[in-house]
Amino acid sequence: MLARLRSDPSWQVEALVTTVNESNGRVAMHGTSDVLLRMQAESLGLPLTVVGLPEHCDNRTYEARLAKGLQPYHDRDIDTIACGDLFLEDIRRWRERSFGAMGWETIFPIWHTPSDELARRLTRAPWRVVITCIDRQLLPQDLLGKRFDAGFLKDLPEKVDPCGENGEFHTYVCNGPGFQSGIPVAAGREVVVHDRFAMVDLELQAKIQ
Repeated sequence: MLARLRSDPSWQVEALVTTVNESNGRVAMHGTSDVLLRMQAESLGLPLTVVGLPEHCDNRTYEARLAKGLQPYHDRDIDTIACGDLFLEDIRRWRERSFGAMGWETIFPIWHTPSDELARRLTRAPWRVVITCIDRQLLPQDLLGKRFDAGFLKDLPEKVDPCGENGEFHTYVCNGPGFQSGIPVAAGREVVVHDRFAMVDLELQAKIQ
């Protein structure tokens, strides 16, 4: 999504925004640490706003925290936020409704991009993407920390979306268009949540292998 926006002269990207579990400093479900998030933003040359959320967060709290975190951009007359959803209509409607209530226009730059087409693009240089979380009901846990590449796509079960749009898996982007340098990571400890979702703790290493 970011690469698409940055290639479009009608848009200027001002910042990145994400939410993390405030108890552990990690993106919910992805398991990505605050440190790795900030390294991405630094390599991309963009400011990063990290909004902390409680462990058990309802929509009302989510929207209130996010509105507060985004307010400085509103104060600078920035009024549009971009979301990377592909095809889930209910999620899109919820984002439009939630951000609209906060006074934001919402755009979806890669909406209805075919999942298989986008997935194949992400396997090519300069992209480097690794698997950080999987749904163990759909995929084997030994995929954690593996590279998102042609072999990964080839072995995916037919019912799993190639981009994990239904939450089948989540990823971390180590390199791609606009990165000043790649972020070298290796798989660390693994954690299982709710006896279903397995996550890997990515650790920095000396060089990309």
